[in-house]
Amino acid sequence: MADRVLKLGIPAGSLQEATAELFRKAGYNITFSSRSYYPQVDDPEIECLLIRAQEMARYVEKGILDAGITGHDWVCETGAKVTEICELQFSKVSRRPVRWVLCVPNDSPVQSVKDLQGKRIATEVVGLTRDYLAKHGVTAEIEFSWGATEVKPPQLADAIVEVTETGSSLRANNLRIVSEVLQSTTRFIASPHAARDPWKREKLDNIALMLKSCLAAEGKVGLLMNVRRDQLQEVVKQLPALQNPTVSSLSDPEWVAVNTILDESVVRAMMPRLKMAGATGIVEYPISKIIE
Repeated sequence: MADRVLKLGIPAGSLQEATAELFRKAGYNITFSSRSYYPQVDDPEIECLLIRAQEMARYVEKGILDAGITGHDWVCETGAKVTEICELQFSKVSRRPVRWVLCVPNDSPVQSVKDLQGKRIATEVVGLTRDYLAKHGVTAEIEFSWGATEVKPPQLADAIVEVTETGSSLRANNLRIVSEVLQSTTRFIASPHAARDPWKREKLDNIALMLKSCLAAEGKVGLLMNVRRDQLQEVVKQLPALQNPTVSSLSDPEWVAVNTILDESVVRAMMPRLKMAGATGIVEYPISKIIE
């Protein structure tokens, strides 16, 4: 084992595989065993522990873990004092933020949060819900929901505060959104002590750099092509590059190589235009990381 080790929390449950995949793309191979809460990682300076995202911030705050991956919502819910290393916009379904929303049955008379005065609300995020109601001057009975929150209205609760990414589960249970309580994305957090430790902070910043570089590269590809110098301007006009494309001289002084990065979704429309503008030998190649 290395002389110094960073204790890293990996979220168990819905974010587990997405987190492991992101780390794999970043160069850290994390493997899980069905009988162990200690995933293996091919970095002797990292020790992983599987822990629920809901609990992550508490253990990081106390320094039991040096760092962890969890949602901004759970940091807010627990009120944990942690240092945010970076935001990582990924989730179990997409890169969109998840939303905690206040919902009622479609046929409920409730039209705004004010209509829930004195009502009963079921949720997993009691603290967030209480704070949200207080901001609107509403007092209601808030009860913790252990799961299957969508099925509780109207018999067991007048309303719920539930997380959604696509809204499909809410629609399937005949619920409509009254208001949004919070938007949340995944965060890489550290304990204040770890963030102040020079070795751990450098390790954390390096991990964050690699994770963000993978997210920045999602949906991007590289294009490499050869262009005659007298046609270069026309070819470059076709390229919606992140920055100006790289133009390199070739052994033949009348030709240059053009290298650029663009959204994969536009390649099929871009290639024919590039060819018509004079580009030849067009090669598309995958991009795994982008560091700006």
